[in-house]
Amino acid sequence: MAQSTAAPTTQPVVTPLPLKAVAPWAVFFGVLMLVLLYFVGAEQGVTSVVSGEGVHEWVHDARHLLGFPCH
Repeated sequence: MAQSTAAPTTQPVVTPLPLKAVAPWAVFFGVLMLVLLYFVGAEQGVTSVVSGEGVHEWVHDARHLLGFPCH
């Protein structure tokens, strides 16, 4: 049986991202998620921003999937 020697592996250097680079993206996606949650969960009836039933029909299945009542 032949023996082989493995080449030494080097650890990759991980540099942390600065908070100033991540913060704008985190705020953007946070606001985007809040808008999406509003349209899925509350866009009907008295709090409606868009008139008609169009938004309700587009997010109807997501509303049931997330547990929001709509009927």
